[in-house]
Amino acid sequence: MGQQGGVSIGGVYAPVRDSKGRPITAGGFVDNGPIVFQDISRQAGLLTWRHAIGTPKKEFILESLGSGVALLDYDNDGWLDIYLVNSLTYEAVTGKATPQRAALFHNNRNGTFTNVAEKAGVTNDRWGIGVAAGDYDNDGWSDLYVTNYGKNRLYHNNHDGTFTDVAEKAGVALGSWSTGPTFGDYDGDGRLDLFVPGYVVYDINDPPVPGSKWVVSNSCLFRGIRVFCGPRGLKGEHDHLFHNNGDGTFTDVSVKVGVNDPNGYYGLTAVFANVGGTGKPDLLVANDSTPNYLYRNKGDGTFEDFSFESGYAVNGQGRETASMGIALGDYSNNGRLDILNTDFSDDYKVLYRNDSDLSFTDVSHDAGIAGISIPFLSWGTGFIDFDNDGLKDIFIASGHVYPEVDRQKWGTTFAQRPLLFRNMNGEKFDPVPAVIGSGLSIVVPARGAAFGDLFNDGKIDVVLNNLDSPPTLLRNMNSDRHHWLEIKLIGGSKSPRDAVGAVVYLTAGRVRQRADVISGGSFASSNDLRAHFGLGDTTTINEIEIHWPSGAIEKVKSKAVDRILTIEEARGIIEERCSACSSGKSQALLSKSSRSKMN
Repeated sequence: MGQQGGVSIGGVYAPVRDSKGRPITAGGFVDNGPIVFQDISRQAGLLTWRHAIGTPKKEFILESLGSGVALLDYDNDGWLDIYLVNSLTYEAVTGKATPQRAALFHNNRNGTFTNVAEKAGVTNDRWGIGVAAGDYDNDGWSDLYVTNYGKNRLYHNNHDGTFTDVAEKAGVALGSWSTGPTFGDYDGDGRLDLFVPGYVVYDINDPPVPGSKWVVSNSCLFRGIRVFCGPRGLKGEHDHLFHNNGDGTFTDVSVKVGVNDPNGYYGLTAVFANVGGTGKPDLLVANDSTPNYLYRNKGDGTFEDFSFESGYAVNGQGRETASMGIALGDYSNNGRLDILNTDFSDDYKVLYRNDSDLSFTDVSHDAGIAGISIPFLSWGTGFIDFDNDGLKDIFIASGHVYPEVDRQKWGTTFAQRPLLFRNMNGEKFDPVPAVIGSGLSIVVPARGAAFGDLFNDGKIDVVLNNLDSPPTLLRNMNSDRHHWLEIKLIGGSKSPRDAVGAVVYLTAGRVRQRADVISGGSFASSNDLRAHFGLGDTTTINEIEIHWPSGAIEKVKSKAVDRILTIEEARGIIEERCSACSSGKSQALLSKSSRSKMN
């Protein structure tokens, strides 16, 4: 149990294979069953772009992380667009090849997307890792923060389809190895602040290899074979919290507020979220092979390290995990945010139940997600109600870091299929079968994953950023006819304009659900900021209660379902988008017949 070379895992497990002898990570398919997701990457036009990083051999840890993805409506047309971070090859680093470029796929509103990254000025052209979307200057337009190995980018939205990198001027460029960022208003001044986790201190010209000055322990073996070194045995990079000054600049207050990572842990993904129920955003950091951080927001502009007291630092066995991604959601509809952490292969993925008062319990085994997840090395993840039954399900994207696993008999693979767990009753989850030919049977080296309603049809879709591969767009084709409601929030003068940090409670029938507006999370990615609610067969909404970042609590009445509402703080509903609305009021959503024709 514990450390295998430079990685914290649960131990060495026997291989798991399907009836045809395939490793379960690239097998276990069934011939028939419900089609939940369909891979429409080609039809959508996403295969014109691909991710590239390092070399296929993956000799160094820098080549292993891959990159994130963000879903945002950058042009305010009411439809989600897709931003995909790219990395670099060594030829590009040395100037022998053109740098790989990020992609910004504009939603054409007809089931297809067009890459406009060059025109928009967001190609990055650096060794990219993570991304968070947020309106940091409260002008009503989403901006992008992109992390890199090297200097980061802060892309300010110019309101005309283009962006300008203002990271240097804003004071948030850094220059080390940054990973999964998050925006959040930690001090309640109505402006989004920025947290940036750091991973490993790394010199590309003097990389860590056995015997080098960078390697301080035996961190270059996994299951007895030679692999790249790290992260254990390498020096960790510190984290940074940037306070928004309100004038386009930020100040690094990491030490002052108590979140600078004095231990030098290996941060991969961070997220601001109100997990403590105080109305203030707390801060979570998923750390690779070191204890996770949970910082309690004290309400006075500072944080308290509550990692071990909360139970989030380690899993239920008292052991740190190689944590990669974070999902947040109230899966039991009790009003509290639960946490799912993805981690390395040979370890179960950890579901932390929120027991209130910043106390979490590892319920992975009882909930039914532990055993099946052990062979998978997982990254992006989310709580999504894929069937709109009012219960949040779990999606996990996976892919290994060592190409060597394909030459071993360990029951795991480099490219892996995604996992989807259906929430059965707010306590138990069942794996959804991977039907051959469906989106759940794809086998890809996934990293970043982002979740949102790309087609404005009330169903949550998934975008994966895959290592050294084209991306994957999984369209939600589940056959349910359940009702739904989505809510776009606009903050008032004392809240962030995009309402990041808001909590929405929706009561329909006897069920009260919670949805949070969060920037960042998954693995180094950023999801749809609209609150999504599946309603099952319920057609009556009793109440919508919004807890705004400003502290104001607003109750809104709406009898409508199957539509997208826009609610502005203190003004109520200002727009409805639905198939029944006239074109003069709102753009109609796609009808079911239109959806089927496009596919």
